[in-house]
Amino acid sequence: MSLITVNSLSKSYGPTDIFSGVSFTVAKGARLAVVGPNGIGKTSLMRILVGVDEATSGTVSRSRGLRIGYLSQEADFQMTGTLWDACESVFSHFKVEQEELHRLEALMSDPAQFEEVMERYGKLQEDFERRGGYTYMTKIRQVLTGLGFSEADYQLDLDHLSGGQRTRGFLARLLLEDPDLLLLDEPTNHLDIAAVEWLEGYLSQWEGAAIIISHDRFFLDKASNVILEMFPGATEIYRGNYSAYLKQRVERMTRRQEVFDSEKEKLQKEMEYIRKNVAGQNVLQAKGKLKRLSRIIQAIEQIGMEAALKQKWSETAAEVSVTTSILSVEEAGRRINALQSPVRQLPNLHLRLNQAARSGDMVIRTENLKVGFSDKFLFSSPNIDLRRGDCAALIGPNGAGKSTFLKTILGQIPPLAGEVTLGESLHIGYFAQAHESLDPKKSVIDEIIHATNWLPQKAREYLGKYLFSGDDAFKMVSMLSGGERGRLALAKLALQDTNLLLLDEPTNHLDIPSQEILEAVLDDYQGTILLVTHDRYLVDAVATQIWEIDTDESHLIIFKGIYSQLKEEREKDLARRAAAQAEVTVVTEPRKAKSVSTKEDRRKNAKKQELENKIAALEAELGEIGNKLANPPRDAGEVIKLAKDYDRVQKEMDEKMEEWEGLQG
Repeated sequence: MSLITVNSLSKSYGPTDIFSGVSFTVAKGARLAVVGPNGIGKTSLMRILVGVDEATSGTVSRSRGLRIGYLSQEADFQMTGTLWDACESVFSHFKVEQEELHRLEALMSDPAQFEEVMERYGKLQEDFERRGGYTYMTKIRQVLTGLGFSEADYQLDLDHLSGGQRTRGFLARLLLEDPDLLLLDEPTNHLDIAAVEWLEGYLSQWEGAAIIISHDRFFLDKASNVILEMFPGATEIYRGNYSAYLKQRVERMTRRQEVFDSEKEKLQKEMEYIRKNVAGQNVLQAKGKLKRLSRIIQAIEQIGMEAALKQKWSETAAEVSVTTSILSVEEAGRRINALQSPVRQLPNLHLRLNQAARSGDMVIRTENLKVGFSDKFLFSSPNIDLRRGDCAALIGPNGAGKSTFLKTILGQIPPLAGEVTLGESLHIGYFAQAHESLDPKKSVIDEIIHATNWLPQKAREYLGKYLFSGDDAFKMVSMLSGGERGRLALAKLALQDTNLLLLDEPTNHLDIPSQEILEAVLDDYQGTILLVTHDRYLVDAVATQIWEIDTDESHLIIFKGIYSQLKEEREKDLARRAAAQAEVTVVTEPRKAKSVSTKEDRRKNAKKQELENKIAALEAELGEIGNKLANPPRDAGEVIKLAKDYDRVQKEMDEKMEEWEGLQG
């Protein structure tokens, strides 16, 4: 059953069309990712779906009673109180039911009401337990921990949370609300890798549907099963995750281009026949071909080659407007040659990194390094020896000290202990996460002219390669979006001759096409790269080694390999530990039964002893699961399994207790 159906949706602001012709459906369990360049209207589409904005034309049909949860990029709580209060308010109905249970418990002391009250109490308690009334506080902790909050954060006032914390808190509340359909606009913003992976696991186990906008390609691989690609004036649907979409898109566009080229060649050959025969003996046949060709040309111009040729003219005629029954020979030939390929080529970033002469073999070396500030130790590092041509990706939680490490390497922040040695003949290019190299008081074009002494025309031509066209070149830096600031910083970086790049979150705010271009450029770079990023797709593509900050041990871990290999090693290690734990068995010696006089008594006491041993084992198991849930792991699948195990053990223990009580007396 479709939860939401979109038909021929379009959105315009005045004379400017944002998007048009958008149609798709979302069924229960679907994970639809919306991709496309910045400015194509992805967020506008999301706002229309949730009902906070209106479409210019088209329809959105929602199933009856559909509950939608919407995370915008500027998500905010419309409430006061603490982070815990905001999350606990989702379960306010449980508090009401708990009060009713307590009221019924008090009434049980009245023998006249006992039977009636007990029946009501049993039904309410069973329903309360089934819906998670006894475990909702644990669920809140699971979600908050998974999204990167510590227990010390629970009582933080909402008004005192940073923008990133508020967005994460709002996402936590949405997940706890458990809507039928989640609309997530850049949900991985403000999440570190561990939190993103937790969210991936959570969504993989979640039974609802989701529509996702994200620039995180690795996340889209894990979290989506349908891709909606948006173009100016058109959309394309692909089945599968992001990697499947990339493969299918190449195949689809290649096939479409081949069909176009083949059919255009046929039209040109027909045109050649018409030219040769329109004034000769076969004039009637030539004019007949020209008349048919005139209709086809006009149809292709309006609905495209593929649509015009795959159906009968009677069907096509209803979709197109034929303004003239026959074109002149010259006009027909000109319009055939002018037919545009159906494969859309959007403006792309034209990034090229200039490389200086080769550096020495040793690029960065550290000895007994400790990183931090005078009042705060962050982490220690093993002795590092980064060689020419290597690409190291530095990863770790938010606040772990990744940017501080880069500044320590650059000498901007002194180490707490140890030393950093840079190699010979280095020409360093530094891309700062906060784009400190940009002056907010300057215009975009002034930034380039100041760095190069170029004339304005040359500076504008250069900026065009970074998608600053027309009046964009005269925008003030202070007015740029995050993506525009990132492109301008890359444009300035590309002006330098470098052989060592220190890049701090270079893909932040870049759309996916720009990320892919940056990835290709870095992959071709012959120098050395030290890369700080949350972009696991980029890490897998270009990194030869992973440097991970372990905040629990306050230590840097070096892994020689790509991120997927690191993750695979971690999963194997967890599996080995689980297998080893499963082999450990606890044997409980049964208690001695009291002497009894009858066979029936001996049978009953043996059964009671068996039940007592089982109940004790179940209590121990329940306590162990409860301890794990109190400090939940980051893996959502494991957390969900623990919650299900808790309910199963609790139910089994209740059944054994009931059976044991039946044997008393």
